[in-house]
Amino acid sequence: MVLHVNPINERHVREPGLVVVDSAAAGDATALAFQQMLAGRWATATAERTTRDPGQPGVRLRCHLDMRQELPDCG
Repeated sequence: MVLHVNPINERHVREPGLVVVDSAAAGDATALAFQQMLAGRWATATAERTTRDPGQPGVRLRCHLDMRQELPDCG
């Protein structure tokens, strides 16, 4: 159960391909690594830090991505 998640702003999902990703992880390193994986593939507005919900395990992170803008493969 997620208690303190802010509502999704309509502008972040107003068109097909725009996505709000809320994630939960055991710690900062995992949450930020997941966000980085997303940012390596799509144009992503990243979060600078995670949040903690009092009384809940782990950390939370929200980022916004645009699946219409797939980044070129750099490998």
